[in-house]
Amino acid sequence: MRVERRGLTIWPMVQVNQQWEEPVPEAKPYDIPKNLVWEAYQRVKANRGAAGVDGESLEAFEKDLKGNLYKIWNRMSSGSYFPPPVRLVEIPKASGGTRGLGIPTVADRIAQTVVTMVLEPEVEPRFHPDSYGYRPGRSALDAVGKARERCWRYDWVIDLDIKAFFDSLDWALVERAVAHHTELPWVRLYIARWLRAPVQRPDGTVEPRTKGTPQGGVASPLLANLFLHYAFDMWMQRNFPGVPFERYADDAIVHCGSERQAKKVLGAIRDRFEECGLELHPMKTRIVYCQDSDRRGKYEHISFDFLSYTFQPRRAKNRYGKFFVSFLPAISAKAAKAIRVTIREWRLASTRNNQSLEDLAQLINPVVRGWMNYYGRYYRSKCVQVLRHVNLALAAWARRKYKRFRRRERESMYWLGRIARRDPNLFALWQLGVRPEAGS
Repeated sequence: MRVERRGLTIWPMVQVNQQWEEPVPEAKPYDIPKNLVWEAYQRVKANRGAAGVDGESLEAFEKDLKGNLYKIWNRMSSGSYFPPPVRLVEIPKASGGTRGLGIPTVADRIAQTVVTMVLEPEVEPRFHPDSYGYRPGRSALDAVGKARERCWRYDWVIDLDIKAFFDSLDWALVERAVAHHTELPWVRLYIARWLRAPVQRPDGTVEPRTKGTPQGGVASPLLANLFLHYAFDMWMQRNFPGVPFERYADDAIVHCGSERQAKKVLGAIRDRFEECGLELHPMKTRIVYCQDSDRRGKYEHISFDFLSYTFQPRRAKNRYGKFFVSFLPAISAKAAKAIRVTIREWRLASTRNNQSLEDLAQLINPVVRGWMNYYGRYYRSKCVQVLRHVNLALAAWARRKYKRFRRRERESMYWLGRIARRDPNLFALWQLGVRPEAGS
């Protein structure tokens, strides 16, 4: 078997049983509680989501909720559940091109949630403390904060970019890792089937797959974490115990004390990933110098992006009020561009001039709070600069709605500023101090 030939000494030594794919002759051989299926449905309902290849929405599924949930439980318990193809949707990437997102059916999302709810408690306690992605009680901001702290202590960072990670996962290695953590045959059976589920393209053609897991599936994040737990986290802990890292799913950075160490570690990681069927992107993977007031010299790369934050030398002020240069994170240019695009897509001036400011606040406030809660955590002033575009859009709305402001940008902004002083809680960004100002 290919897994054995690689000799991956850190991977759990478990033989994958191929007979799990055989039809199960017994009726209800697997003990799956019905309340587990019900709880899985509740989670899927809370997350909403689009329809899969069958076109069935969550609302349509709920028209015969009892019958549909029974079918899922009955088929999973008997071993006769086979996942339908995954609907493939092409999502544009900020860097150009597209990323394939797989959308399972509502029923399949519930079935995947059942398995995830059973497997996650078994693997979660084993995961590395510097793994942050898709884990309860951990967030992307936790990873950003830890990275900021370590960039102050370590001069060098390896910015890792795994090429087509979700499309490259080796099924045998994934199943081997799953089998190491659970003896439940039905969990192993259905994970094997989900890995092999074909994808259906927008034109209706169905394509089989030979590796990878659809990005967008309920079980995919957990399987990706489990794969990288052995392919990267535990391997780093064993081979480079003094080299810290932060990993959020397939997005990872590694901290080193010298350029020489960074080159050595990067070469070893590249070899390790090749053993596991993964490839580092040759252009996006790079070694970065964390330059600040105390770190001199000129280097090719002095910035990197991590979880929509750009880390680079930035002006800061110490406790005594003196300015200096520190290596700090702030909202990335890609994230800022995405925010501006969203503001334009609201089309406040062209399609909402029949609405009131209160109506606009109901649309805007939840989104702005989310932006500020995430991008305003570190180097808040950069986030504030981007959010000022909301005030510009509101002023454009006023010029379109009221004739006295036509072609009078300054007056419309003054008017908006007076409203902000009178009712500062109307818009979330005004509550945060991002007030309209003429000339802004």
